[in-house]
Amino acid sequence: MVGRRQLREKVVETLYSYQQNPQEIEVVLNNMMMKINKIYDLYVYELNFLLTLRDLAEEQIEIAKNKYIKSEEDLNPNRKFVENRVLKQIAENEERQNYTEKNNQLTWDLDDGTIRRTFQRIRTGKRYRDYMSSPESSFEEDQKFIGKLFLRYIAENIELHEFFESKEISWADDFHIANSLVQRTIGFFKPSEATHTLLKVFKDKEDENFVTTLLTRAIENKEEQEKKLDARLQNWDLERVSVMDKVILLAALCEMDYFKSTPSTIIMNEYIEIAKVFSSEKSNIFINGILDKYAKDHNRI
Repeated sequence: MVGRRQLREKVVETLYSYQQNPQEIEVVLNNMMMKINKIYDLYVYELNFLLTLRDLAEEQIEIAKNKYIKSEEDLNPNRKFVENRVLKQIAENEERQNYTEKNNQLTWDLDDGTIRRTFQRIRTGKRYRDYMSSPESSFEEDQKFIGKLFLRYIAENIELHEFFESKEISWADDFHIANSLVQRTIGFFKPSEATHTLLKVFKDKEDENFVTTLLTRAIENKEEQEKKLDARLQNWDLERVSVMDKVILLAALCEMDYFKSTPSTIIMNEYIEIAKVFSSEKSNIFINGILDKYAKDHNRI
């Protein structure tokens, strides 16, 4: 599922867009929810990428069998990768199967250049060679290998990142979230039982309500929150605060006001971390100072 940090990020991203192009709250809210739900598409797309790498390996084994002059390796191919137990569980996962059938755009072609170039890098890498030559054969070894393969050749694959961004512009900001979902999925597979479900985008209804309420309150009370922010700027004009710093602060102040059960230290830490990702190098210090003062002014614990 998408964590609260990532949900806060989506609110900040949406508020930033709203600052540039104000629209009706319902439109803004629907656009944000659509982008959040598209993270699930990227998640399944990445799982399907792993399976297509396996299918490509299987295809090359079959091609080798049909050579006119065959080597010993052609006659007795090493099938350790194509029979990897974790890949088998992903392939047999019913939720992935059903969702992919309904969303054919999330499938991959064996002749896709990105697939073939990625597989070539995998096959010539030391990690793959060590795995294929290892006499060990266990679920744990298969799981560890696929986890590392995913991290190295998919999560850190710049070419693939650019490909996804060309398919869906919002994925540029969601790549790390989908990667986290895939890594957790690989980790929760068990050798003794098949898993027929996948992770959900929202953990529960409470998380969904959190993100929709936070965005709605931030937009509805924008002028009021800006006044609160302006009052805590010492020797600094609100208009001189960068748009990104301002929306991060507005989201944080709104959460402090409307989500009383969340400790202020958690809220502050979350938005400081978001500032490190989305804003300038020194923004987290500035944001920390404003939020700390606001929390103390309101006896916020």
